[in-house]
Amino acid sequence: MPTQGIKGGQFKVLSEEEIYQVHLATLQVLEEVGIKVEHRPALELMVDNGCKVDFKKQIVRIPEYVLKKFLQSAPSRITLYGKKHDFDVVLDDTNTVYTMGGAGATWVLDLDGKRRPATLRDLVDLTRLQDVLENMHIAHFLVLPQDIPQEGADRIVFATMLKHTQRPHHTIPGGPQGVKDHIKMASILAGDTDRLLQTPFYLENVCVESPLYHPKERVEELMEVAKYGIPMLIEEDAVAGATTPFTLAGTLVEQNANILCAIALAQMVNPGTPCIYSISSGIMDMRVGNYSAAAPESTLLHVATAQMAHFYHLPFQGGNTCDSKIPDAQMGYERASHFLALALGGCNIIHVATGNLEQMRLASYEQCLLDNEILGAIFRIVEGVTINKDTLGVEVLKEVGPQGNFLAHDQTLKYLRKTRWIPKLTDRRNWEAWEIDGAKDIRDRARDEVRRILREHNPQYVSEDMQREIDKVAKEAQKRVLEKVNSR
Repeated sequence: MPTQGIKGGQFKVLSEEEIYQVHLATLQVLEEVGIKVEHRPALELMVDNGCKVDFKKQIVRIPEYVLKKFLQSAPSRITLYGKKHDFDVVLDDTNTVYTMGGAGATWVLDLDGKRRPATLRDLVDLTRLQDVLENMHIAHFLVLPQDIPQEGADRIVFATMLKHTQRPHHTIPGGPQGVKDHIKMASILAGDTDRLLQTPFYLENVCVESPLYHPKERVEELMEVAKYGIPMLIEEDAVAGATTPFTLAGTLVEQNANILCAIALAQMVNPGTPCIYSISSGIMDMRVGNYSAAAPESTLLHVATAQMAHFYHLPFQGGNTCDSKIPDAQMGYERASHFLALALGGCNIIHVATGNLEQMRLASYEQCLLDNEILGAIFRIVEGVTINKDTLGVEVLKEVGPQGNFLAHDQTLKYLRKTRWIPKLTDRRNWEAWEIDGAKDIRDRARDEVRRILREHNPQYVSEDMQREIDKVAKEAQKRVLEKVNSR
């Protein structure tokens, strides 16, 4: 069945007047404070396009008319292509919601309950596992393998994702040369580079830093990705109260200025470059001195940021992992409240939506399935109630009448699977039936299902010849990175 998003947007935390106030404050910051951009070619390009640049301090100030001009060239509609068109994801500046898989954990909670460093085998297995989740639309590398050299590891991770998922997938550039290496690998699968660039089936993630800072390597990555026109997430991970103002409004202004500056730069490099406004921001918990991804204030920040992105007619990615360390009750309320608010808030891509715990440090096999279950229930809530002549059921009530039974009526069969969410792990039986069946809790049931999927789901999406060619490019690319590091 083709990938379909869910229509959200019922929940708004900012009024139109408040959105405009944030916009005006952003313009003031861009014109009066500016952004530090540590890359002379970018500074030269920006001054050539009307920005005011202090080359000595590496500060760029962007007038309103310049920002407006370049935001207008950023597309509002972006297609992320699957390796099969059934898995295409179409993003725009409306409130249609999709999800992206979990990301970047260095530790794994395995099926024996052991917390251990993530391996390349985990990356393969977790990618296979998430490949069957109907509520995950864009793949991500859930773990960063710790049993391979870390320098240039993005090349090995990219090759692994190419081979084990049909969905469009996320990657990180690994420097400007990494962008070229990814294109070389992906072109093997696409047939050639021209075909790849016409229908790219992955997106690159470029980060900017708060407050108001674009580091040299990130700018080099951004310009390289923009040159090829590969879809790009431009992300800031603000920490309200630490790297941005304590207030959510102040954080909205800072991250808005920082991200819009980066999007404008991408358009200066290559007008029409697909850019997705993205955050994984949270708050500083002043009680313990830690970042909190799942605090209610973090969720509010994401919903408000979705409104800001849509104000500029840009697709938006947001979402955080839970603070909980295991699949427990805390995980349940953190995931459900965060996912529900983001879906109702019209977040176009809910980021790190499957498999992560402990603020993205930890990946869990069971959690992948638990998140898929939570998302299924939430999507049904967001879908709402359909009101029309048929669903109102007046004729059905006439036919069945008082004290009748609707189980055998044609309308029940007609709408059974259309309007009812059918859970896969949730147990709705009574105590006696549950006890006879082993009295398993939802985590037990998820663990059993994970084992079944990994035993049975072993697809081969890429021919063996292509696999060998992709792996060769990845290993040679990483070897060059390691040689460069060792020569320093």
